[in-house]
Amino acid sequence: MDAPLFGVLTQLGDDSLILGQRLCEWCGHAPTIEVDLSLSNLALDLIGQATLLLDYAGVVEGAGRDADRLAFHRSAEAFRNCLLAEQPNGDFAQTIVRHFFYATYAAALFEELVHSSDRRLSEIAAKAAKELRYHAEYAADWVVRLGDGTEESNARMRDALAWHWRFVDDLFLDDADWVACAERGLVPLRQALRPAFGDIVATVLGRAGLDVPGKVWPIMGGRSGRHSEHLSTLLAIMQVLPRAHPQAAW
Repeated sequence: MDAPLFGVLTQLGDDSLILGQRLCEWCGHAPTIEVDLSLSNLALDLIGQATLLLDYAGVVEGAGRDADRLAFHRSAEAFRNCLLAEQPNGDFAQTIVRHFFYATYAAALFEELVHSSDRRLSEIAAKAAKELRYHAEYAADWVVRLGDGTEESNARMRDALAWHWRFVDDLFLDDADWVACAERGLVPLRQALRPAFGDIVATVLGRAGLDVPGKVWPIMGGRSGRHSEHLSTLLAIMQVLPRAHPQAAW
């Protein structure tokens, strides 16, 4: 097994899977029908990306596991998603800020992954990059609307920025698997994407009348399997049916 590539693919796939599951929780609860449908479509994009990435991870692993097996039959400690993706939805402002940070990072990352020396990863990235560009634009539009909206919406956005900013460093962590694959031309270093991310965040927040949060003590660990309690709760709901009926198919 190519362990570094398997590690990279599970990181990418787990980010998409967990954030997609979080957005699914909005179905039937969003502020308007239009937003409900939009969030559901974003979730479906992410679940689709996760399926492709985790299926490929299963091939690389060579142990007979496919995307479903990796998604529904691993414990929280085996997941390699960033801590940002597993944070609770909170109010609508918190969901928007979380998605703005993630999609801005992921759109830039998958644009670079299109040039990966791994053909299958490059093909997956080409499809995902188009979707993530839309995600980033959608979230940025809402950041401006809410930040530049009412006094209450502005206050909620400031609270949301303060909550999620602590997890941005974890988003850009280059662990040993990631660095090994970067040296082979399979992926870009995440840290190389950080300046462009910062520029976009500053521009959008400026249009929204919001300040970029100051330096905070970062919360790290998702890439190495050290998660918040929120992931176990999410997985308990997501995995209960496949684990109760492991041979079921439909």
